Amino acid sequence: MSLHDDAVLVLKSYEDQAELRQAYLDHLAAHPDGMWKACGAGHITASGLVIDPERGRVLLTLHKKLRMWLQMGGHCEPEDTTLADSALREATEESGITGLTLLPGGPVRLDRHHTPCAWHLDVQYAALAPAGAEEAISDESLDLRWFAYDEVATVADDSVVRLLEATRARL
Repeated sequence: MSLHDDAVLVLKSYEDQAELRQAYLDHLAAHPDGMWKACGAGHITASGLVIDPERGRVLLTLHKKLRMWLQMGGHCEPEDTTLADSALREATEESGITGLTLLPGGPVRLDRHHTPCAWHLDVQYAALAPAGAEEAISDESLDLRWFAYDEVATVADDSVVRLLEATRARL
C-alpha cells in the first residue's frame, strides 16, 4: 500500500473535524502527488506532540524558519510507509528521543495552515516519551524545551494549544 493510500484510509477512519477531514480527502483525490512537498497546491504533513504525562509536560521545538514554538513534525518522506510512521520519524528526529510511542487511536487532530512552502494539511499525532527521556536538539530547531501543560498557551499558538487539549482528553 502506498503512503497516499494509507493517508486516505487514516482520514476516512478519523471521526472528528468532518469538514476539514473532507477537505484533506478532496485534496488527495485531486492530487496524486498530494503527499509530497513538490505538490504546490499543498501537501499532507505529519506531526507528533511529544508528551510526558507522568510529569505533566510537553516538548516543543523553536522552529528555525518560523521562529515559533511548535510540536515536532514536517514533510512525509519516500521511506515512510504510513502517516503514523512519518509522525513518529519526525518526532524522533526533531526531539532526539529514542523509544517514543504514538498514543493509540490514530491522529489526535487535523490542522491546515499556510507556510512559506505551501499549505500544510497536517495530520497530528501524540508521541509518548519514555521514562527518563533525554532530548537532543536537531539542526531544524533553534531550541528545544519541556513546558508544563499550563505554560503552553503562553509560548505557542492556538493550534498547539488545541493539539495539547485533544491529546490530554485522549490520555
